[in-house]
Amino acid sequence: MTYKNWTLETDDEGIAWLCINTAKGSANTLSAETLTELDSAMATLESDRPQGLVLYSGKESGFIMGADINEFVKIQTEHEAYGLIRDGQGVMDRMEALPFPTVSVISGFCMGGGLELSMACDYRIAYRGKKKIIGLPEVQLGIHPGFGGTVRAVQLAGVRPAMQVMLTGAPIRPDKALKIGLIDRLTDADNWRDDAKKLIRGRPPLQKPPLVERLLGLAPLRGFIKKELIKQVRRKARPDHYPAPYAMIDLWAAEGASPLTGYEAEARSMAKLLVGPTSRNLVRVFFLQDGLKSQGDKETPAPQRIHVVGAGIMGGDIAAWCALRGLDVTLQDREQKFIDPAITRAHEMFAKRLRDPDDLAAAKGRLVADVDGNGVAEADLVIEAIFENLEAKQSLYQDLQAKMKPGAMLATNTSSIPLEELRTVLDEPQRFIGLHFFNPVAMLPLVEIIRCEDTDQAALNTGFAFTKRISKLPLECNSAPGFVVNRILAPYMGEAMALAEEGVPLALIDKAAEDFGMPMGPVELADSVGLDVALGVSKVLGDAMNRPIPERLAGMVEAGNLGRKSGQGFYEWRDGKAIKPDAGNAKVPEDIQDRLALAMVNEAVACLSDGVVNSADLLDAGVIFGTGFAPFRGGPLNYARERGIDEVRSRLDALAAEHGPRFAPNSGFGDL
Repeated sequence: MTYKNWTLETDDEGIAWLCINTAKGSANTLSAETLTELDSAMATLESDRPQGLVLYSGKESGFIMGADINEFVKIQTEHEAYGLIRDGQGVMDRMEALPFPTVSVISGFCMGGGLELSMACDYRIAYRGKKKIIGLPEVQLGIHPGFGGTVRAVQLAGVRPAMQVMLTGAPIRPDKALKIGLIDRLTDADNWRDDAKKLIRGRPPLQKPPLVERLLGLAPLRGFIKKELIKQVRRKARPDHYPAPYAMIDLWAAEGASPLTGYEAEARSMAKLLVGPTSRNLVRVFFLQDGLKSQGDKETPAPQRIHVVGAGIMGGDIAAWCALRGLDVTLQDREQKFIDPAITRAHEMFAKRLRDPDDLAAAKGRLVADVDGNGVAEADLVIEAIFENLEAKQSLYQDLQAKMKPGAMLATNTSSIPLEELRTVLDEPQRFIGLHFFNPVAMLPLVEIIRCEDTDQAALNTGFAFTKRISKLPLECNSAPGFVVNRILAPYMGEAMALAEEGVPLALIDKAAEDFGMPMGPVELADSVGLDVALGVSKVLGDAMNRPIPERLAGMVEAGNLGRKSGQGFYEWRDGKAIKPDAGNAKVPEDIQDRLALAMVNEAVACLSDGVVNSADLLDAGVIFGTGFAPFRGGPLNYARERGIDEVRSRLDALAAEHGPRFAPNSGFGDL
């Protein structure tokens, strides 16, 4: 029997084979239509009573990526959400109740609703592999599993392993899923059919968690476990910013893993979260991320051999990241002694991220020190990452272009110098682009792709292809002082300096920003980036936009206090962590949070108005992924719209009256 998204067949042994191959997209998702058809297929199965059922995917991309997120934005009310969730739970319950053995075959990605459907089957087998492909990532959308996952995950793995998967939202490898009990067997592309049949014929005991995990689920112990889980979550997220993980813990603490009451409670909790502001904005961020990924074309090949000039923090970490992602990289600097620390950092990063010894050795082999610059002639892409000096960069470009092979492309990691000035010495200036990474490279996913008015589109497409090849998010920007991220960060960090000059303790300035939702405060951020880098950006933007350079910042750089990398900046740094002094009973200005946040919002509006980025959505995406701007607020422009444009302008007018014209609202607010 064939449906739009499913095919149901029964073989000579009486085993039914149900294949999902959704009509839309390259990956399977559980839409309302797909679930309705699945429900119909199970009615047929209930009538036919086969010997067993094998559920599998007809797509090369994997099993099921989860629910169709496009349908989330259509839900308007909590009542509507509750009805849809209960309908989905009903389909899963029907799968679980089938009166014959059921097996789910996980061939590649199995996320969210896909894993929930698999957990409703009696057995789960997954392809072997090193990739992290199995998970319940709903918390990243401001919700939690809603098709019975909060109950079934605990039933299979126990509370602690299940909560680790659900609270983090991070995917795990098949071998880890096997270890904790979310799957029953590992298989491969040649044997999965036979392995599925063996489970149906053998009917081994169903998966249960270890005894200790079952005991921890008893009512008298749940309160203790709840406290421990909340303590873990609070290190990463606040309940007023991200309520979903706390709702998940409350669910389990109240209901345990009981299906009798757990599914109903799960549906009500999920429905409330789904229509709440955090989920709405995190779903928006999901689509913003897709918007960044969609830039460029699919035909342009990504460069395979990379040459990086400059082995400092940025250049060295760019080279390391490219090698980690499978590219061949040569790293150049004036002397070997400048390259050695970068190689050491790279090897440390590889060791943290690569468990397999062969993978680790391969990554190390792909990163080669190259003092003489022999790799230039072989490189498809050369990235300049030396210090911010126009003359030094131009001198380097003249040397590089004479050695580069035909068709190779040159890019700069400049953080502030306009490309129009940098490229004047090049023979093919239209093929020169900016590839602006952010520190730390391994953590921040954004790369600004900088263009001039006449930049060749093919060069841009190469930049997009390269960025996506190394698993980063590209943001196309027109060449302008500070581009997007640094331009928007500058007034934010400048306001922090102004507050410090007023006597506000540094730790309280950072706390105000963190209370707004920033991952770290502006003072700690300046220290982390490097005060010399912050000063360099301040000088460029100061010249271009008539902004004063913070005197305190300049004095600290002159004294050699550069932040984390020197061990002393605004804060003392030990073992990579800032030592923040107790602020005591210091008075905090009531407007401190608005001064910090609205400085960013106002500059974001100016950035859009000046045409640095071509759309409000892309700008919001760039600021979120480049600065960590509170994701649950959906970006600075979205925050302004949700707060109310008139209210934001009025507040900026009030701040301008009290603190000066730097807060005068940009004229671009009228176009939002």
